[in-house]
Amino acid sequence: MIADLQCVVLDCSDPAELADFYQSLLGGTVNQQDPRWALDDDWATLHTPSGLVLAFQRAADYLPPRWPDPARPQQFHLDFGVTDLDRAQEQVLARGATVLDDDFAGRSWRVYADPAGHPFCLVRH
Repeated sequence: MIADLQCVVLDCSDPAELADFYQSLLGGTVNQQDPRWALDDDWATLHTPSGLVLAFQRAADYLPPRWPDPARPQQFHLDFGVTDLDRAQEQVLARGATVLDDDFAGRSWRVYADPAGHPFCLVRH
């Protein structure tokens, strides 16, 4: 092993807003004091109950991905396990997510974008 994963960092135009969005999905603490990072208007963190840390970094002239457009690819995405896809969909949409692919037939997963345009999936356990 060479390293431990400290966090996953997402570029965005508004770090605080995106941290709040993911907190509403995952729980946890936004901007918990942590000696690894300095918190300011350009950087926010979310320490989740599972121990995962997500960080949100302001990017000048941020352009969101356009899934599935290869000219502005998704770059990466997060998968979140859920037991009830319909209920989870209601909850993420109420918090500001948008549906990227509405072809749900026969699939155990669905694709959304967070408020900054990053794709993520809800996957049935």
